[in-house]
Amino acid sequence: MKYLVAFLLLLSFRPVHAQMKGVVYGHGENKKEAITGAKIKSLKSKTGVVTDADGLFEITLGKELPDTLVISAMGFTSDTLIVTKKDRFALVEINLYSDKLLPEIVALARRETHSISKLKVLHVENIGEGELRKAACCNLSESFETNASVDVNMTDAVSGAKKIQMMGLDGVYTQIQMENIPYLRGLESAFGLNSIPGTWVESIQITKGTGNVVNGYESMAGLINLELKKPENIERFYLNVYGNRFGRAEINMHGGGKINEKWRSALFVHGAGVFSEVDVNKDNFRDIPMSRNLSALNRWRYDGKNMEAQFGVNSYYEQKIGGQTGYYTERKDSLYGVYVENKHIDAFAKTGFLFPKKPYQSIGVVYNLKYQESMARFGNRVFTGEEKRAYVNAIYDGIIGNTNHKIRTGASFVYADIYQQLDSISLPRVEYVPGVFAEYTYTGTRFTYIAGMRGDYHSLYGFQFSPRLHGKLSLNEKLDFRFTGGKGFRVSNMIIDNISLLATSRDWVLDSIIKPEVSWNAGASLVQEFDFRERKSSISLDFYHTFFENQLVVDRDRDHTKIYFTNLQGKSFSNVFQAELSLPVMANLDIRLAFKYLEVKSEFGGRIRQQVMQPKYRGFFNIAYKTRNKRWEYDFTTTVYGKSRLHEVMLPDGTLSTDNETEVYPLMNAQITHIYKNWDFYVGGENLANYKLKDPIVDAANPFGPYFDATRAWAPIQGVNIYAGLRFKIKKKKEQGS
Repeated sequence: MKYLVAFLLLLSFRPVHAQMKGVVYGHGENKKEAITGAKIKSLKSKTGVVTDADGLFEITLGKELPDTLVISAMGFTSDTLIVTKKDRFALVEINLYSDKLLPEIVALARRETHSISKLKVLHVENIGEGELRKAACCNLSESFETNASVDVNMTDAVSGAKKIQMMGLDGVYTQIQMENIPYLRGLESAFGLNSIPGTWVESIQITKGTGNVVNGYESMAGLINLELKKPENIERFYLNVYGNRFGRAEINMHGGGKINEKWRSALFVHGAGVFSEVDVNKDNFRDIPMSRNLSALNRWRYDGKNMEAQFGVNSYYEQKIGGQTGYYTERKDSLYGVYVENKHIDAFAKTGFLFPKKPYQSIGVVYNLKYQESMARFGNRVFTGEEKRAYVNAIYDGIIGNTNHKIRTGASFVYADIYQQLDSISLPRVEYVPGVFAEYTYTGTRFTYIAGMRGDYHSLYGFQFSPRLHGKLSLNEKLDFRFTGGKGFRVSNMIIDNISLLATSRDWVLDSIIKPEVSWNAGASLVQEFDFRERKSSISLDFYHTFFENQLVVDRDRDHTKIYFTNLQGKSFSNVFQAELSLPVMANLDIRLAFKYLEVKSEFGGRIRQQVMQPKYRGFFNIAYKTRNKRWEYDFTTTVYGKSRLHEVMLPDGTLSTDNETEVYPLMNAQITHIYKNWDFYVGGENLANYKLKDPIVDAANPFGPYFDATRAWAPIQGVNIYAGLRFKIKKKKEQGS
């Protein structure tokens, strides 16, 4: 380790060209906003960069100074900035003003659909709208099919539920937010991935490791933030229709725009369902549950002189009917059936208060109210749950002296009333969690770090302290080193977090007292940019280590007739290494390669073992091509899953299973899209290698017997899927001054 540190220090003292960082703002309609996609070009070195979603940029200056930078953006008058030697490593603010008379500026920069943010201190991976178009992407769980950092797996062979995994850890350890508002928490965590279609999503940000303290105390393995399409840039009308060979059909619509000078609005509607019985392997169990899903979201934006506000309402209803073929809710006595029903509504709001005379100070407040009802039946076992939740987070942003020293402080409050009932097991919980936090950011010429801490008082478990530290070092103009470390905690929702384990005849044995789960995470990453055939390419290497205190351990190895839920008695940890190469081979042809190694182990009965159904490695390959006339798009993705451990099961003949390790298998997906004016027509295939489990359910012929187990579904069940669809959009009207 000491040799690695010495090597990095040597790299850090290599001579580098000067760098300039800054932000570009646009002034129009009596308001000031950061400009996304503004171009900054050096006249002498002929190099250029484009601002990110926050208007930020970082450009490497040439050896010959003084130089002139040209700043341009669509709808604004271009400007120039002369930089001299004394301006090297400077931080600048550039303001462009609306140009209603001159012709439009055509931005020639190519926006990446997938990238690692160079300006962020944390390791933040951006998935843009172009990346989401590469797959059918009809719900959130399918939005990660072309991503190597996030895994989405089935939880069992009968309910159709899927779960997210990051860094080898279950999705409950990943904090999911919708525009920095907590989302998919509590009762939503098991089935909520189906509630938001990918067509609603503008971008997704994936942060590895513990996030900023501003976002709360539950970020343990990482953070996924969803940015939905905004009223100010949404299409006037958008339609997506989808269908596949297994009887699944979807329709997604959204649209909106400007109402007057201060108000904008957008409306989103989603309907989906599986309307036919599918039993490819002929075991008399549906491979895919029949289902109905309806979702709607309405959001508003208000822009005042000194105040901005966004608010909206989100709701959905979901019903699933799985289990044996022929089972419906009115025939639940003679056949083994699975019935799931979820009802959800939440209201959210964000308000921001600006200080015109103090442009670097602001106050923002986030609000969220949620109500959820959930019901699930697996055979003769019935779960019911109800959740009421309230959340508020107030944040103050400011500087100390200058913009090199920024502070964020604030306070948050969480109220949760969660009731879970499984057969005779009842787990009611009411909690109040007030918290305060503070975060300091130092921005230097090459080194930036964020030091934060938060304290939360949990009404049931007392005071919790969460320190976190993140840093970024620019070793040279194209090589960045990042590190992160910190603590997170959460209170387990024992039943809903493990609802898929009802798809077995095993009895549940629960500890009488379950403590909050605590994790410590530390990690580092290197991101190297380089030019390949005069095109921007990158390679990233990252490693993260997480270890737990009081983790809820689900032990299926102690007894073949029971599942034990206990607090961690020994060790539990994960080590994850990932390497990823992004290579634009030629114009409009991109290749991405990734390899991930996962060591995820816990102590079961005094023995350290790999977690069940957790592959030790995963390989990833994606190739995307777009024709020069931008009329055709081709995408192909292959993921190779390594071997994983399976829990032992008792077979109907009274012997123990011997197939307790999975095979190595590939998952191949492809899609072709044709673009004609406002129309997109796409056709694609999933699991093109037709790899599927032969017998995903143990003792499927006797589902009410003692040996039934449908929780060993580690690969696809139904084989090749072919789908087709179309998209139609009417672009938003061009607004004056924009």
